[in-house]
This record gives sequence, C-alpha cells and structure tokens, in this order.
Amino acid sequence: MGGSPTPSVLCALAFYFVFLLGLDRLVQIVRAQNGTTPRSEVSALNSVFNQWGLSTTDNQWNLSGEPCSGAAINTNVLWNIYSTVYNPGIRCDCHGSVCHITQLKVIVLDVFGGIPEELWSLTSLTNLNLGQNYLTGPLSSSIANLTQMQWLWLGGNALSGEVPKELGKLTNLIVLPVNCDLYKAAIASKKFEHHTYIILRLDSIFDSSGVSGAIPSTFVALQNLQVMYGSDNELTGSIPEFIGNWSKLSSLRISDLSNGSSSLAFLKDMTSLSTLILRNNNISGTIPSNIGDFKNLSQLDLSFNNLTGPIPDSLFNLSSLSDLFLGNNKLTGMLPALKSPLLHIDVSHNQLSVELPSWANNSVLATGLDCIQQNFPCLGDFPSSPKYSDFAINCGGPNLTSSSQIVYEGDNDALGPASYYEASTKRWAVSNVGQFNDKNNAPYTSVSSSPVITNSDSRLFQTARISPGSLRYFGLGLENGNYNVTLHFAETIISDPRTWTSLGRRVFDIYIQVSAALSQFVIFFLPVLIFF
Repeated sequence: MGGSPTPSVLCALAFYFVFLLGLDRLVQIVRAQNGTTPRSEVSALNSVFNQWGLSTTDNQWNLSGEPCSGAAINTNVLWNIYSTVYNPGIRCDCHGSVCHITQLKVIVLDVFGGIPEELWSLTSLTNLNLGQNYLTGPLSSSIANLTQMQWLWLGGNALSGEVPKELGKLTNLIVLPVNCDLYKAAIASKKFEHHTYIILRLDSIFDSSGVSGAIPSTFVALQNLQVMYGSDNELTGSIPEFIGNWSKLSSLRISDLSNGSSSLAFLKDMTSLSTLILRNNNISGTIPSNIGDFKNLSQLDLSFNNLTGPIPDSLFNLSSLSDLFLGNNKLTGMLPALKSPLLHIDVSHNQLSVELPSWANNSVLATGLDCIQQNFPCLGDFPSSPKYSDFAINCGGPNLTSSSQIVYEGDNDALGPASYYEASTKRWAVSNVGQFNDKNNAPYTSVSSSPVITNSDSRLFQTARISPGSLRYFGLGLENGNYNVTLHFAETIISDPRTWTSLGRRVFDIYIQVSAALSQFVIFFLPVLIFF
C-alpha cells in the first residue's frame, strides 16, 4: 500500500553521512574573529528563504546582515542536522576571515514549491536536509555543483523527474538511499479448489512517491559509498554490475526493479556486506556458492525473484545472520539438518521438500511451512473434503458483525517477521513475512484514532494489518465453484491536506485466480468497496 503510481516522480533521494562521534558533533566549527560570508552565499541563502517564505530569529543568525554569526558559528549550540531545533537553520565553517555555509536544514515545515536554482550555488555544503516538506518539480542537474556533499536528504517531498545522472559527480557521498519506502501492495488469490489465498505484498511504510528511470551509469564513480538504498520506487532495468566494485559497501537495498533481469554474480567479492535486500528484482540463477564467506551478513532478503537450485547449507551456518527471507522463488532441495542462531526464516512458496529438520519445529520457522510451498501439499484440514463456501475477516481487529449481519472473524493474532496463523474455525489462515527496517519490535497492526466513516460499520475500518514484506490470507476447505469476492479499502493513516504527510498513496495490483483483475488501484481518503 503506499506510494504514487504516477510515472516520473522523484521523492526520496536521501544521502547521509554517518558520524561515529554522534549527532551533536556532525561538524567541528572554528569560530573566526570578524569572519564574513561571501556575498554570493548570502544572496543565494536569502533568495532561497524568500522564495520559500521562511524567516529566522536574530538569536539564531542574522539573515539581513551576516548569516555566519550567532548560533551558526557558536560551538556551544547543540546542532543536529536531523532535529527541528534551530529550524530552518544553517551551520558555518570559518577559516581566517572567511566563513562558508556548510550545513542547511529546512525540515518538516511543509514548504511548498520548487527548489530554487540559487541553492545549488552553495558549493561548500556538506550536509543538506530538506526532508518532509512539499517540494515539487524536477531535481536540477546543477546539483552536480555540490561536490563537497556528504549527507543529502530530500525524502518526503513530491519532486518529479528521473534520478539525475549528475549525482554520480558527488563522489564524497558516503550513504546513498535512492528510495521512497513506499507502502505498496499486490493482492492475489489462488484457485478456489478446496483452498485459496489472498496476497498483500507490502514493501514498506510510505515516505513519498516513486523514483523513475534506471540507476545511472555515472554512479560507477561513487566509490566511497557505504550504504546504498534503492527500494520501493519506479526504478527500471537491471542491477548494475559495477555495484560489485563498491568495496566499501556494507548495506545494499534495491527492490522492485522492472523491465529488466539480473543475476547475483556481481556479489562475488562483496563479502563485507552486513545487510543485503534484493527483493522483487526478477533475479534468476542460483544463490552464490561462496555465500558462506559473508561473515558479517545479518539480514538477507532475496524473496520474490526467480532463484533456482538448492539453498546452500553454509547460509544456515553464518553466526551473524538473524533474518533470512527467501520466499517466492523456485528453490529446491531440503533444508539442512543444522543451523546457526537464526531468528527469523521464511522459505515459503518454493519447491522445497516438505520433510523438515528438527530445528524447524519452533518459532524460528513459520509453522505451516510444509503446507505453503508452491504446490500447497497439505494446506488446511480438508484437502479432499471441502466444507465451506464463505469466509470474512476483520484484518488486524476483533470479531465484528456488520450492519448486514456478516460475521467478520477476528484477525488480531500477534504475527511477527516470519509467522503463520490458522484461525480456530479452520476457514482461513494468514501468514506474514518481513522485518521493518530500522524499527525494533514494530507492531504488525495499525489502529486508527478517528473513524474514517460514521455509520454503524465504522469499527471495521479502525484496524488494519501492516507488513514490510508480504501478508497472505488463505481460504481453507472451500467448496469448488464460483465465488463473489468483496474487498473493503479505506485510508486511515495518510492525511488529505497538502502537507508532506499526504504524499503517500496506497497502490494495489489485485489478482483473482492468479489473473490480474485490477492494476494499480489507488486508495484515496474515503472507504471503497470493490466487487469481483
């Protein structure tokens, strides 16, 4: 559920520098006596703030005179490029009699409009945070002027255009997320012969709306990158082979590439990776045979691809690996008899043997794994004697009866990163896969504080399941025949006004009997019922 399907939208180009000394020491400032800022920088800053309708107080700095004064150069002021304190705000670095603006933040102020061209003339900037506003228009090629940039955050905006190739000139960048963290979904249902399933494939929580175009070839020059995020947007093409030459990379996340195909050959020498997420990229071939050499790997997600062959036993012996998600591929063979202290494992919807090792009989591996391979060998208690002809579920909430007397069974079991739950009625089941990025113990349900409708069925829209990976609902023991399917949608989180919080949208691809019934359906701000 999540972002806009509108093409050519650049939302969350986020580049940031990770400092070991902490956020309060992002830059060391040397205060000069009678330091002055070049008139060109003063003029550019004033023009940017004027166009955005921003002002500051004199105890922060003096925009009408010398901006590199007061809090801008006071080393006793706690400065944090992430914080809304001293916001909008600048930080300067002074040497001798000259000061340059090196940091600028304008965050969570709902600034509306384009990014003024004058901004790109502040060539001493090393840190820039314009996140969570409502900036529009394309990202200028003049961004190439910011060659000192180490930390750049433009997330939570509504910028348009493809990923600019000029970003490849910012070779001082340390961390490069080209992602939108969209909350997308794909719904699908299998054959209604004894059992069925509905898939909600949720990539992550929304940030803005999709980046378009291929990963530029100019990115080959970004040899200092330690983190690369390129997930949940409108990127196209294949995973570039040159990424394999980014020797300093520790975290790589690229998901949802379309119109291309890739293999994992480029990973051969990237054994220092700690996080590797390559979900839904049409990757074929096998898992690298040297995967056991990736000793630092803590999270691996290769789900929703076309991988074949066995799962290397060495993958289960990595002592640092806690999350392993390989579902929805074409993997074969058996799981190994031994494993390392893995916390969450999903290998569902492959072609694995249903004979499970003894360690699989605990919470580490989703219960029901032997039943949710690609051929559904034992799903439900009624594989040959179906007895049900309907089911209704209140996703994420308790048992409720609608005004039309439909009984919606409760779905409020505590699902986790790799889990499967079968309702006590044996009419349906639900499975969840995925770990929220950078969020420990995040809930997998959402509760709305205010009703989205005011009639007697409002309680049905107060709860929802959320998932960072995939959420599936299975119909069990269904009789053969034709069925009516009704899906209820309502937006309960994203706001309607023109602010950064309104940028996300829920986007669904709906499948019935494996056939696409509706493509890129968007939920706006009123409840919607769809009938099939």
